[in-house]
Amino acid sequence: MRLPRTHSIAQIEGITVFRRGLSTRADEFNSLISEVKSKKHLSEKDSVKPLSGTSFVAKDNIAFPQGYTTCASKALSNYRSPFKATVIQSLEDAGSDLIGKANLDEFGMGSSNVESYFGAVINPAFANEKRIAGGSSGGSAAAVRSEASTFALGTDTGGSVRLPAAYTGVIGFKPTYGRVSRWGVIPYAQTLDTVGILARDIGVVKQVFNAIDQHDEKDVTSIPEEIRSDWSGLPKLADMKNTTVGVPEEFLVEELSGYSRQVWYDTLNSLRKLGCTIKQVNIPQIEKSLSAYYTIVSAEAASNLSRYDGVRYGFNSTDKPGTVHDIISRNRSSSFGQEVQRRIILGNYTLSSESGDHYLKATEVRKMLVKELNQVFSTQHMLFSDDKPSSSGCDVLISPTYTSIPCTLDEYHNMNEENFLNNYINDILTVPASLAGVPAISVPYQKQNTPEAKIPEAIQIIAQHGNDEFLLDFTKELMMRF
Repeated sequence: MRLPRTHSIAQIEGITVFRRGLSTRADEFNSLISEVKSKKHLSEKDSVKPLSGTSFVAKDNIAFPQGYTTCASKALSNYRSPFKATVIQSLEDAGSDLIGKANLDEFGMGSSNVESYFGAVINPAFANEKRIAGGSSGGSAAAVRSEASTFALGTDTGGSVRLPAAYTGVIGFKPTYGRVSRWGVIPYAQTLDTVGILARDIGVVKQVFNAIDQHDEKDVTSIPEEIRSDWSGLPKLADMKNTTVGVPEEFLVEELSGYSRQVWYDTLNSLRKLGCTIKQVNIPQIEKSLSAYYTIVSAEAASNLSRYDGVRYGFNSTDKPGTVHDIISRNRSSSFGQEVQRRIILGNYTLSSESGDHYLKATEVRKMLVKELNQVFSTQHMLFSDDKPSSSGCDVLISPTYTSIPCTLDEYHNMNEENFLNNYINDILTVPASLAGVPAISVPYQKQNTPEAKIPEAIQIIAQHGNDEFLLDFTKELMMRF
């Protein structure tokens, strides 16, 4: 659903909030929900800060007090946060300038960025084709691809930064869970939500990560300093020739297109030429990851979204009197989109007494996945010290980021009407890294001088828990060869 044009422009304390018709390049792709009119004046002191001269947009589930934080939902279309998220404050302290809040799938639930109260995001990588941008951080990806900003913040729960990055042909980085503060991020699934970075340049990604990679005492899931200090002893990337690259057999899924397979194989061949050791590995729990993921996130979403009843938070439908139950039911039915309602229903069912075992089984799959990754990687997971790494283990794992190119908006709606589960398949390659809490990055890859050269394709690289710096250094070296 899209808001009518009568809601297009409103001036609120230096913030231009728009729903349609912005006079910026971003409006062509519907990538932003609100534009921040900067009052910042660059001083001589500011000019020496690491991110001076850069601009960014933040996904609109990341709180910012001067304006609305909507989560792309009718439920929060008029919500104004009283505080600023830690990540936004950190970036401003580093000299960057927030210029807008990005469109997203409602509350982060989706992999298309079609499920937004403010309309679908259009993929800038496909001129005049009206293809999906991927989600849920599609607005962030589109803003970066269209050069509306230097970089963008998104949130990645099961691939919500990496998938839209792959679809639009930019870089999408999901750090280790707990390295970046979630304080001020409206939760979808709190044991998985991770603030991520989208940019066109890997050097920018590294600079932004350095600015937001810090312990935050306000976030109970923030990794403490004592564990962070242990990470300083992790191996650094010295030479690609001494790197072992793992290829998980379980990622060779039936849904993987021929083009995605070929890009995967081409990347592995490039790494062989650089002297990397390529090693096939088995991680059986990957095959169960998608089912476990949707069980866990739906349960957590049902719990987190229970507060939006129109009384304490959210849209309040006051057109009819009734009992408290009637009012809350009417408020939630009218303020949540179809996909959000679907996941709340699924989550409440999962948490019911008759189905509680499903949730427990999903958490067991998650634990086993971490254990299997520990047996595959060459370094130890600091939070699971009982599992010793393999002396002949891998430094990174490599796979495609998505199974096939992004569909058109019409194709998306047709598939969703036929069977909404079709859209969940998009997450099959990105979910395992999220469940395990390990860092992962999507890197754009384009064949040269071929009919497919204009199609954004991507490779996903995964590293061990806490080994984010190695992952970024490896990515930089690999991208120099693309």
